[in-house]
Amino acid sequence: MAHEPRPVLRVSKTARLAVVGQAPGTRVHASGMPFTDPSGERLRDWMGVTAEEFYDVHRVAIIPMGFCYPGQDAQGGDLPPRAECARRWRERLLAQLPQIELMLLVGGYAQRWHLGEARSVTATVEDWHAVMKRPGQPRYLPLPHPSWRNNAWLKSHPWFDAELVPRLRREVRCLLG
Repeated sequence: MAHEPRPVLRVSKTARLAVVGQAPGTRVHASGMPFTDPSGERLRDWMGVTAEEFYDVHRVAIIPMGFCYPGQDAQGGDLPPRAECARRWRERLLAQLPQIELMLLVGGYAQRWHLGEARSVTATVEDWHAVMKRPGQPRYLPLPHPSWRNNAWLKSHPWFDAELVPRLRREVRCLLG
């Protein structure tokens, strides 16, 4: 089904933390607010923040790789973010946000774009210590997508909850105050 473009992002010149996701899904396209779905609830839990903190645009920027809902494939899954969106707008937008200190790279599209590597999400997230230590600003922290589709991944990688989530919460709390 065809749909009108509806860019969904939240940015400000004061946010020091950015959540970089894939692209709006069906629910987000309808609501106009990012992560207004169970994935958003899980992500906020990982981060240790309330919805009020998460949606405080002055503190948290939310910048998907594709700003608009890309539609669905034949099986009903969301299509990947449209590549031309990132190519056309990403650098221009990020140049306006030099205060971002930490980007949470949620899923493979964000990780490949920002890290410039064609590794799997698992390999990238497993290497999170090294990714965090890369020189330069902003710093990056790779995360799997918080979708229910990744429940099996989370069960088979218990170190994520035991090691990465506590570090994520400390980093977020430090930036949000």
